[in-house]
Amino acid sequence: MALTPPQLHPAVKPASAILFELFQRLLAAYGPQHWWPGETPFEVTIGAILTQSTAWKNVERAIASLKLRGLLDPGELRRVPVARLAEAIRPSGYYNVKAKKLKAMAAWLGAQKDSFAALSRRDIASLRLELLSIWGVGEETADSVLLYACNKPVFVVDAYTRRIMARLGLLPPTTDYAGCQALFMNNLPRHTGLYNEYHALLVVHGKSACKTDPVCRACVLASLCPQGNRC
Repeated sequence: MALTPPQLHPAVKPASAILFELFQRLLAAYGPQHWWPGETPFEVTIGAILTQSTAWKNVERAIASLKLRGLLDPGELRRVPVARLAEAIRPSGYYNVKAKKLKAMAAWLGAQKDSFAALSRRDIASLRLELLSIWGVGEETADSVLLYACNKPVFVVDAYTRRIMARLGLLPPTTDYAGCQALFMNNLPRHTGLYNEYHALLVVHGKSACKTDPVCRACVLASLCPQGNRC
């Protein structure tokens, strides 16, 4: 069995070096992702909630439905009956629960005067705590809002990130959300554009190659991966 060249194996490089190499390979393979798709910070925020437990194509259908009904506005979301809102976002799945989550987010935004400009000026720690206090908002959703809607340098961790890092042998001893997030934020510059592109590239790679059943022959990271010569 062919061995991974020692100079390329993650174990012989510091985390910052291997993370930059991963980014460069992914960017060369897939190009800029222009993520997160959304015309306004509010649309991005809505998408961050709707994408929970569903594919993005379903989110796009739900957002289109909200636009058609004139509901892609925080004030309208606060006024619309929850049953009508649920029907509008039916394509996203779990629509009854997600409608309540959207209402909770819209209510919180109302207390912030619906101003994403003001939110973007706030410090990350306190803003993140407030987002996490909103019903239905977990760490991934909160960080997606911080990064993509508020332009804060916060790395978003999702299932694709964990899967790819685990297969590369790069997950830290503490493999919860905070531990995986710290791997990136402690070893990369605190840069919104970098975190934005890196997360998007991990998502596309997880969908195209590092799937639940990996397609290692199509993987641009295979020479860095302990599994790369066995799949």
